[in-house]
Amino acid sequence: MSEQEKSVALPDFAIGAINLASARLGARAIYATDQFFAPLARMLKDDSPVFLPGEYDEHGKWMDGWESRRKREPGHDWAIIRLAMPGRIRGFDIDTTHFTGNYPPQCSIQGCFMESGEPDANADWQDILGVTDLGPSSHHFVELDQEKRQMVFTHLRIHMYPDGGIARLRAYGSAYFNWNKVGASEEVDLAYIFGGTHALHWSDAHFGHPDRMLAPGRGVNMGDGWETARRRGPGHDWVILKLGHPGIIRRMVVDTAHFKGNFPHSCALLGANLPDQPDVFTDAQIADSENWTPVLDKTQLQADHIHEISGGAISDIGPVTHVRFAIYPDGGVSRLRLYGVKG
Repeated sequence: MSEQEKSVALPDFAIGAINLASARLGARAIYATDQFFAPLARMLKDDSPVFLPGEYDEHGKWMDGWESRRKREPGHDWAIIRLAMPGRIRGFDIDTTHFTGNYPPQCSIQGCFMESGEPDANADWQDILGVTDLGPSSHHFVELDQEKRQMVFTHLRIHMYPDGGIARLRAYGSAYFNWNKVGASEEVDLAYIFGGTHALHWSDAHFGHPDRMLAPGRGVNMGDGWETARRRGPGHDWVILKLGHPGIIRRMVVDTAHFKGNFPHSCALLGANLPDQPDVFTDAQIADSENWTPVLDKTQLQADHIHEISGGAISDIGPVTHVRFAIYPDGGVSRLRLYGVKG
């Protein structure tokens, strides 16, 4: 879990959403009119911005974010980023943490959708967020209206008026994937984050957010996965995932790569078909998830190992929209794959 997620109370629109502007997931800086003091790429970092009091480089004070020069002529600065994946945006966090005398007083955001490549002069930019006032060293959470939340974007263009610095831009939303392209009998990873799957609720994420389990490829190190704190009392850790599309799970992979002294002793998977369930569960609904139908009974795990689970170990419970992945009693899992077909 990022430091921002640990220390800041997120609004409802961000709960259960993924940050489509996450560099860890693949968001990239494309262009900025000016990045003299600090490069645009820093604005997409996943960790919380830091302030280093005595740190200077050849351009001046080192700042953790995107910062342009003081503008001495008419106009304003702007930048283009490519989102980690095509997605629908629920709202933003425009974070000016540590920018006190050098934050932009206002900003606005536009978006466009590109089938391929980067935006050019003919790109169809749509207004997403109108001119919005900003303050010093603050999180600015802005929720979008329902009409804009249905639009799909691949790129964002952020304008700051007239210049200054933004520590982080977070675009909370969900991945867009054209499930119509997937055949009825075609096996896919129903838990793939680029397919729209994301974590809604979890017991603990002290060392790593559950969404990291859903990322492509194998984990690069122990920090690239879901890891909980050491449990000192009864119980076990768990996460509730909403699948990108209802599906029937046929097999699964639990990868504990890099988790050697801190892998879970065992895991289990429960499923439910809840097409009308809001993303924000009540406490009672979370408690009820312990009674969902078993897909995988409690199964022992090994350290730093790819566990391929199929056949009779997986119960066919029909289509599910949500799963509850439990680890006993705690620990870390690098990747979770749920292979199956659309349901």
